[in-house]
Amino acid sequence: MNVKAVIVEDEEASRITLKNYVTKYCSGVEIVGEADGVKNGLEAIKMHKPDLIFLDIEMPYGNAFDLLEQFDDVFFETIFVTAYSNYAVKAINYSACHYLLKPIDIDELVIATQKVISKIQDKKRSQENLNTKILLENIQITNSQLKKIVLPVLDGFEVVEVQEIIRCKANDNFTDFHLIDGKKKVICRTLKFYDQILSELGFVRVHKSHLINMQYVKAYKKGKGGYIEMQDGSMVDVSASKKQAFLDHYKR
Repeated sequence: MNVKAVIVEDEEASRITLKNYVTKYCSGVEIVGEADGVKNGLEAIKMHKPDLIFLDIEMPYGNAFDLLEQFDDVFFETIFVTAYSNYAVKAINYSACHYLLKPIDIDELVIATQKVISKIQDKKRSQENLNTKILLENIQITNSQLKKIVLPVLDGFEVVEVQEIIRCKANDNFTDFHLIDGKKKVICRTLKFYDQILSELGFVRVHKSHLINMQYVKAYKKGKGGYIEMQDGSMVDVSASKKQAFLDHYKR
């Protein structure tokens, strides 16, 4: 059974290229509809009821999130497409959604579609739909500490608010999340990944192995780098190279 897909992309050349790539390289995916904007995209989705949407983020007269907000029940998977490496990518990463950067890399396209197909066939759509819902919630929240993040754990996933996270610690290719309730979550991604998406939400990398939520800093003790006491009683080393960035936070 083929996965039905709709492409929502305002640039005709990009739309044609993506359709050709999907048709040629993504077995199991059938393009059943196309649209060049939010209004037409909404109509195409309602008409074809696809399993998957290839959705351009920035379009005339609205963007991808304007379109998604029209649905109370997100019944499809979404692969976002964007020409901007920084635009909205961090928001997407919070929510563990799939995205492709333009110009589209065929290998990345194949990997993304295979993941979506596998999850549809395994009847795990509830997680993916939750990812999109959390993305929309995050777009609307102005207080960054109230945003939510989807954490892929060893046996599934968990959703936490940013304000629940006290600190993150590198653990080889994993990251240990230490939460306000005293629990520790082992997450299947590197600390570097979370440094990139949490740095604008009140987190500071104070050591190659430590990323902390600044709202939970209790005290700082001077030294070559020094160390920080967090509100949960934990002590976090500060490297000499990261010390100034930490101290600069209090000059803002």
